[in-house]
Amino acid sequence: MLNPKFGASILSWIPPVWTPEAGLHAIKKTAEAGFDILEILLPVSMDFDAAIVKKQLRDHHIEAVCSLNLPKSCHIPFHPLEATTLIKAALDKTAELGVNFLGGVLHSGIGVFTGLPRTKEEEVIICQVWTEVAAYAQKLGIKIGVEPVNRYESYICTAAGETLHLVKKTNAANLGLHLDTFHMNIEEANFYDPIVQAGDKLFHVHMTESDRGMLGEGNVHWDELFKGLSEIDYTGALVLENFSSEIKELIGPTSLWRPSKYNAEDLAKGSLAFMKKMVEKYS
Repeated sequence: MLNPKFGASILSWIPPVWTPEAGLHAIKKTAEAGFDILEILLPVSMDFDAAIVKKQLRDHHIEAVCSLNLPKSCHIPFHPLEATTLIKAALDKTAELGVNFLGGVLHSGIGVFTGLPRTKEEEVIICQVWTEVAAYAQKLGIKIGVEPVNRYESYICTAAGETLHLVKKTNAANLGLHLDTFHMNIEEANFYDPIVQAGDKLFHVHMTESDRGMLGEGNVHWDELFKGLSEIDYTGALVLENFSSEIKELIGPTSLWRPSKYNAEDLAKGSLAFMKKMVEKYS
């Protein structure tokens, strides 16, 4: 049975730079909009007071999941030790929050390219790092979801099938997929097959329209997606990750070169209503 929880990324409310003030604002807005979960994109600096954030989440009756995007200095094929250290630090913060999931771009530094496809040697290094951090996460009771991103952001993991293949090479039960409909819209032939192929290895989903706008108003084939989610009895989080140019600091980091049609609050509330309608339709 399709029975997900509904979440919003901090990027629905604030720039991708965590500060205590901005973080509290994101928590409050997530609660006010009616979501169950806030996805906290952890800062690479790990300058993040987990004890305070945990209390703020509890005070506003919001659960959390965590994510991390590796910086260029932690591109796994080039810097495996640095990447391992950073992912373990993120897992420690996740555990301190009392959270049991860490997702994100955990295969490469976004924007790092060699001009060639991923090599077998790079795959070996990636699987070695994933095996080590998955074992570390297992001791903390945390699942890890690896997010493929489109070809313009990485050459390492760009689609569900290739990422799932590498994940399965590790034989780590707590390592799975974190899919994102924005990237799927670019890289996948459809939205149904990757979901069904992943099955119980699908741990997390970012819900994003093709233009990062209101869900249901772009080119994503939502019926295909929700049909697949229903068939695998998905019970993980569906986390909204769309952006409004109303938040000026997001314009550069998220390439919002045209004004958004909606403000952040209307975008979040409208997208949440759409997600709930689709879940009802396929339940």
